[in-house]
Amino acid sequence: METRESTQDAAPDAPPFPRIISVDDHTVEPPQVWQDRLPAEYRDRGPRIVRAPLKEMTFLGGKFAPIMGEKGDDGPIGDWWVYEDLHRPLTRLDTAVGYARDEIKLEVITYEQMRRGSFSVPDRLADMDVNHVQSALCFPTFPRFCGQTFTEAPDRDLGLLCVRAYNDWMVDEWCGPAAQGRLIPLPLIPLWDPELAAAEVRRNAARGVRAVAFSEIPPYLGLPSIHSDDWDPFLAACDETGTVVAMHIGSSSKMPSTSADAPPAVGSTVTFANCCFSMVDWLMSGKFERFPNLKVMYAEGQIGWIPYILERADVVWEENRGWGGVADKVHRPPSELFADHVFGCFFDDAFGLRNLDAIGVGNVLYETDYPHSDSTWPKSRQVGEEQMGHLAPDVVERIVRGNAIDLLGLTKDGLWAGPGAR
Repeated sequence: METRESTQDAAPDAPPFPRIISVDDHTVEPPQVWQDRLPAEYRDRGPRIVRAPLKEMTFLGGKFAPIMGEKGDDGPIGDWWVYEDLHRPLTRLDTAVGYARDEIKLEVITYEQMRRGSFSVPDRLADMDVNHVQSALCFPTFPRFCGQTFTEAPDRDLGLLCVRAYNDWMVDEWCGPAAQGRLIPLPLIPLWDPELAAAEVRRNAARGVRAVAFSEIPPYLGLPSIHSDDWDPFLAACDETGTVVAMHIGSSSKMPSTSADAPPAVGSTVTFANCCFSMVDWLMSGKFERFPNLKVMYAEGQIGWIPYILERADVVWEENRGWGGVADKVHRPPSELFADHVFGCFFDDAFGLRNLDAIGVGNVLYETDYPHSDSTWPKSRQVGEEQMGHLAPDVVERIVRGNAIDLLGLTKDGLWAGPGAR
């Protein structure tokens, strides 16, 4: 793995780099998450791990398409999540830390072939220590980034049980006593029913949870847009409980690309694009004025693109008010709404940090993306030192941990204090 020179070595009198609170890491769910929690009659259709060969796998035009082979077929062996008719393999891209860049390829793997910190709490804490990370908010893997796996399955009763089982595992085990308050829970909602979603937000808020995963562009999942009133019960619950709406790139199951045959490198370069589209949706939706306590964050979206979008949105809001369709519901400039409600998250964005004054110190969060292929582990501190060396220590403190503490309702020491956390 490429090493980065630490600026702390070059400036010995500088204050130590703050312990990182990462607002975008990932968990690879252990095999028994659902089998241990679903009623017996659902376990043969609920999520379970099957070891099987790979028949075919492509990732073109932003679409990931794996095909599982039969036992005895030729092909590399991997562990597959099987859920109703869905077959989804574990891949090297799910858990790439510890491997050289040239060794990170689109291939199936088993649990034994991944770094244990991907799914084991004690090993995750050890890897966080190596990376100067104190606390981490983790998005899911098999359910995908906002639980859309359970939305796509035909049996909604089973889907709801799966959502609740995941959330119970997330709160009680992944973020339970063994995590010492260092892992921050991020539950899912049943996306197909905003009333059930609101109930799940409140159920988890009562356990001290202050964030929930959501889709960056719900219509890509066949769901209503945020311009409609359909999501209002869910948004009201978030507004009421102080629950942050966390949206990860890819949470619309459609990564940005340009053509059906575009290589993954195209989509990887423009991964921020859906965040950009989504943020404009929210700024022009009127939801921030209807739900004044609502906060949203964009995981892995980076921040360098934000200043121009805010500038353009303000111009459109002002100059196109006669025909733009938002004059009756958006009564403040979008840039003001952004300052009060939106948070951008980055792990490697020197350009964005050079333009921090156009974004807002209070609207930026730091992340490490462990254990994904883009992760800066184990050099996240060094990356931060390099890219934030021009900033005042109090600004660095806010970006690296202070803003996350305030947004996610953590203790002053940066820990989650929910039931059983410590």
